[in-house]
Amino acid sequence: MAVFTLLLVSLIVFTLMELVPGTCAERYLAFKNTQGSGISVEDIQAEERRLGLDRPFLVRWGTWVGNAFRGQFGDSCILRLNINSLLADKFWISLGICLTALFLAYLIAIPVGIIAASSENATLNNSLRFISYLGLAMPNFLLALMIMLVSTVVWGDSLTGLFSNEFRDAPWSWDKVMDFLGRAWLPVFVLGWSATAFALQTVRALMLDEQSKLYVTAARARGLYGRRLLWRYPARHALGPIVNSLGFDLNRIFNELPIVALILTLTEAGALLLGALAQSNDQQLAGAIIFLLTATIVAVNFFTDILLALVDPRVRRSVLGANA
Repeated sequence: MAVFTLLLVSLIVFTLMELVPGTCAERYLAFKNTQGSGISVEDIQAEERRLGLDRPFLVRWGTWVGNAFRGQFGDSCILRLNINSLLADKFWISLGICLTALFLAYLIAIPVGIIAASSENATLNNSLRFISYLGLAMPNFLLALMIMLVSTVVWGDSLTGLFSNEFRDAPWSWDKVMDFLGRAWLPVFVLGWSATAFALQTVRALMLDEQSKLYVTAARARGLYGRRLLWRYPARHALGPIVNSLGFDLNRIFNELPIVALILTLTEAGALLLGALAQSNDQQLAGAIIFLLTATIVAVNFFTDILLALVDPRVRRSVLGANA
């Protein structure tokens, strides 16, 4: 199912790339024309033959998806740079930021959500509920702007960008890694802000639902109380949907990344995707980023399905049978 999903998404992405008005050859030569280079119909036809755009649709899709599965995406339509080289660091940086934000969100939301659902302290519950509502109500870009304003006024540094000026174009070294970590915390915090609030609300709602079920009442009747009851039954069952939603949450965080990248002037895959879709109309670059993101989400869903079967015996029995 993971492979089939990836194939289907690749077909959708490639079809959308084909539906954009004008071929890659026409867009590139039109761009060259704005730079003072004259073009003709013969130039466009020659460029289409060079790029293989004169072949049937299914043949071109098969070639594109075959290369994509091997990790080869060709050249950018407008920038005329190899997409693999263009995304070499940027995509992994973007993925690292999103995964770190997701990890921290769940690291905070799971224990806090369980406490919020099981505690009878009204002050604690109301405080946690207020914080989670604030996280859902405040847009990430507004939070980023507030932090930038405060840091500029207090420290004289807007904290924009992933690297300082001296390390932006320098090769990777320990000093560059430390410089990156000193600035990457901001997009991680901003992206994790709403993700933590959303996960907190989800965990709390699932825990409240599980605690009201009959099997928990039966466990109490058998003498189970406190943390032993909490972690053995309601918390374990409530974590199933949380684990199963990791791919969805990763996709939601990456969807928020381009806007945050625009505010914080981050030069990573989210900023490249926004520029390719809204500015340069570079569908080859946009398609490569979307395919890589989809492949990552499919891979995360694949491993979360395995993890869910290990955590929840009901899922394991549904797959392996009653003897699992």
